[in-house]
Amino acid sequence: MGLSNLISLVISLLLTSCATEKPIIMKAELVLDAKASLGEGAIWNQKEKLLYWIDIEEGILHKFNPVSAEDAQFNLNKKIGTVVPSEKGGLLVALEDGIWHYDIINDSISFIANPAENSSEIRFNDGKCDPAGRLWVGTMSLTGKQKAGALYCLNNNENIEKKIDSVSISNGIVWSLDNTKMYYIDTPTGKVKEYDYNIATAEISFRRDAIVIPPDMGHPDGMTIDSEGNLWIALWGGSAVGCWNPDDGKLLYKINVPVLNVTSCAFGGENLETLFITTASQGIPQDEMEKYPYRGGLFKADPGVKGVPAFFYKGSKY
Repeated sequence: MGLSNLISLVISLLLTSCATEKPIIMKAELVLDAKASLGEGAIWNQKEKLLYWIDIEEGILHKFNPVSAEDAQFNLNKKIGTVVPSEKGGLLVALEDGIWHYDIINDSISFIANPAENSSEIRFNDGKCDPAGRLWVGTMSLTGKQKAGALYCLNNNENIEKKIDSVSISNGIVWSLDNTKMYYIDTPTGKVKEYDYNIATAEISFRRDAIVIPPDMGHPDGMTIDSEGNLWIALWGGSAVGCWNPDDGKLLYKINVPVLNVTSCAFGGENLETLFITTASQGIPQDEMEKYPYRGGLFKADPGVKGVPAFFYKGSKY
């Protein structure tokens, strides 16, 4: 066999091996039968060693202690899309009518910002803070209108700026470990888009579609990143969380969750070794309800990799 033929054979075998290699499959474990309507927004506060998460539709903020299994609840009386801790104390919450600072100890809330174009038919959805401590959070239509939302950035001086327009359902967002890329999900596209990201200026520019989720796996929702730079994505309608390598788009792990609609995930625990997973009880066909008795529950898995600490908001006032 000639050298060129041998090289071709080796390449063919490698491609075949890569194409047939299957992801590692795991199962999630129920930790709280919360029965949330639309559980979302999981984030681990490493200073407090607590998991914050939300029930969007009920307007409830949850504070979960995995050691004691205590889940404290705070009713904000409005739909809530995002919660992030602030370096100055308290929390930033994106409610249906703007971004607010919530003093959880005194149960007091202060308005920060709301884009002028937001209306009663638009609400805030998922978001996170970037490595510089700015809050990035998106919106979506309450009536199902496509491309009616946007992605915004609340800067360190509490001014809000539109970053991406014509968004349908703004969801998962994370930044690469070297702070040069931003990964972002607009759920109906079925893709994770990769942007070049300037940490000093918060400027972004679209680079490529890093991951394309097969339709039969569900729709990409919330997202987090691990210490190896891989992306863990909650799959609405897919009963799972998938882990992809954003460099080559390869599916590495799949965590099966016994609920149809999986909404968000976040690494937590003492060493960020536990993946906490939120789910929804809504959006399930009536005749399938009995198949998912723990719908709306909070789950966990130990995938064998660790997460990275969450970024807190670093504002001039809050």
